[in-house]
Amino acid sequence: MKRKPLVAIVGRPNVGKSTFVNRLAGARNSIVDDLPGVTRDRIYFDVEWINKRFTVIDTGGIIPGDEDDIMVSIFDQAKLACEEADKIIFLVDGKDGINPVDYDIANILRQTDKPVYLAVNKCDNQESLLMVNDFYELSLGEPVGISALHGSGGVGDLLELVTSDFEVFENEEDENKIKIAIVGRPNAGKSSIVNALLNTDRVIVSDVSGTTRDSIDSYIKYKDNEFIIVDTAGIRKKSKVDYGVEKFAVDRAIRSIRDCDVAILVIDAKEGISDQDKKISSIITESGKGLIVAINKWDLIEDKKANTINQFEKKLASDIPFLSFAPKIFISAVTKQRLDQIFTESIKVYEQCVKRVSTGLLNKIINEAYALNPPTSFKGKRLKIYYTTQAKVQPPTFVLFVNNEELLKDSYKRYIENKLREAFGFYGTPIRISVRNRGDKNNKSK
Repeated sequence: MKRKPLVAIVGRPNVGKSTFVNRLAGARNSIVDDLPGVTRDRIYFDVEWINKRFTVIDTGGIIPGDEDDIMVSIFDQAKLACEEADKIIFLVDGKDGINPVDYDIANILRQTDKPVYLAVNKCDNQESLLMVNDFYELSLGEPVGISALHGSGGVGDLLELVTSDFEVFENEEDENKIKIAIVGRPNAGKSSIVNALLNTDRVIVSDVSGTTRDSIDSYIKYKDNEFIIVDTAGIRKKSKVDYGVEKFAVDRAIRSIRDCDVAILVIDAKEGISDQDKKISSIITESGKGLIVAINKWDLIEDKKANTINQFEKKLASDIPFLSFAPKIFISAVTKQRLDQIFTESIKVYEQCVKRVSTGLLNKIINEAYALNPPTSFKGKRLKIYYTTQAKVQPPTFVLFVNNEELLKDSYKRYIENKLREAFGFYGTPIRISVRNRGDKNNKSK
């Protein structure tokens, strides 16, 4: 599959870059807020314009010369985006007019030797359109007035210019890729893991809690398998999350879990399991996603012995017994110890998530389980399981046709689930068991 052209959107803070990207992508993908510097990392979105497909890179607001650590990182990320991109859209604020920072950014962009398109945003009325000509002073060619918020102005004209030499795509199917979401509490080392996997500073890494705000997609190939790695914002306790940008970031992280194939729950080896880790794991299992528990910073554990991992696994089993089905890997983003297990285990877990069991074999296992341990009677009535079938995958979902759904107690459901795992594995994936009275079209799920 040919690589889609990359178009970077750059500009100083608060000129409407994320609003413009959302307009192009047709959804509210980037976090939008009036606070400068909201977008910190470079975020990638696929866009289609008149049968031409390309990828847009949303970047943090550039302030050349700013010495704040985070702002320097934003500036570096924007520079990397420009180096990576085929074309650059330089977005400026038509309401504010030319800002001294705009001159500095223009000087930087002229040195990239990349095609640069000057877009004057916030041209929402005739008065602001009159200011467009002032931006000729930036010496970047003809400025195009647009309104990212309303989609009016010259958005179409701008896209015509940018995509003029892009190829037309005709029903090209994207190859299957396993989508992995890296999730966990703030400061567990999620971004460091992503950077180590990609061998590049793809994501800003900082000791400041909550640095990653957006969920960021990265494409990577490991042996013969392709993956999409999604780095997400750290999920803090709801009581500690401020309304606004951080809340949106947490919502985005949760949405990334629901959109992924396999979630990697990153736990800090030094701090161990917390109540928040348990809540995040519940979100993953309730979403029906494959799950791998990655204990990061294993290099910081001192006096390791032959049984240290076994002791830690026992502690995990005690603290989160409902995750017994999930594989545990002990890694270090810093030393890259066992990092490749993220890929090898994700492949195994994904295969289990999409596994289908033949109806004949499934009923054989359920009938044997029933004969081995019949359910206890309730008020003189005993549960009968007439027939079992697998309804879907991701997660594997099974429907039991019974005489009375109220007779199937949670304890017996767990027994059946354990027997299904003993017989078929379902390594790393939740299982759903639904109950249906024979002849009843209504379905009740676990």
